[in-house]
Amino acid sequence: MHRRSRTAFLLSAAIAAAPLLTACGSGAHPGAAAVVGGERITVAQLENRVNEVRAAQRAATPDRTQYQQVVAQTGALTRNTLNGMVLERVLDQALKDAGVTVTRKEVQKYRSDLEHEAGGPAALEQAYLQRYSVAPEQLDESVRSDVEVQKLSAALGADLNTPEGGTVFWEALSKASGKLDVDLNPRYGSWGVDETSGRVGLLDTKTPWLREVTRTGTQEPA
Repeated sequence: MHRRSRTAFLLSAAIAAAPLLTACGSGAHPGAAAVVGGERITVAQLENRVNEVRAAQRAATPDRTQYQQVVAQTGALTRNTLNGMVLERVLDQALKDAGVTVTRKEVQKYRSDLEHEAGGPAALEQAYLQRYSVAPEQLDESVRSDVEVQKLSAALGADLNTPEGGTVFWEALSKASGKLDVDLNPRYGSWGVDETSGRVGLLDTKTPWLREVTRTGTQEPA
């Protein structure tokens, strides 16, 4: 799994608690966790993703006490999951704006390479579950987002090893977010652009496919 730290193409989606340039209201959307580009992400869809992760964590942690510790360590799972679901759509819009496409063959090749590095499909599933709270059922989508981030940053000429490259990347996502007019259910928090970092997302959240950039040659923490 060292390629992820060597290539250093994924950014953290954590946003410090700072004033927002933009923040979306609640809107009258019963049953919606968020509305993105006029399309609903329902509470049921969100809960289904969260339940998939919890089920996978439970299966991987037979000991009840250890499982409770895992749950405690991932207490913000619902908000983090919603952050990721919204950002997936924002990323899709940014790709469209940049004229970038990602093929199924590219995703399959990338996943195959990751499986080889991890020691097999099961090992890769376990790594994503432990490190990023991604259930096996969600792995294809998460890997696809990884490839999309790579291709978008390349199209933008954004070297994500550098602060300048990160700025260019997040500006593209911020513009895409504005186009989609994200309307978040207030029970999950606020959505907007941090005026200091320029990053867009939920406050104080992290998403599996936007991880902290590390310098080339440094190891990503487990």
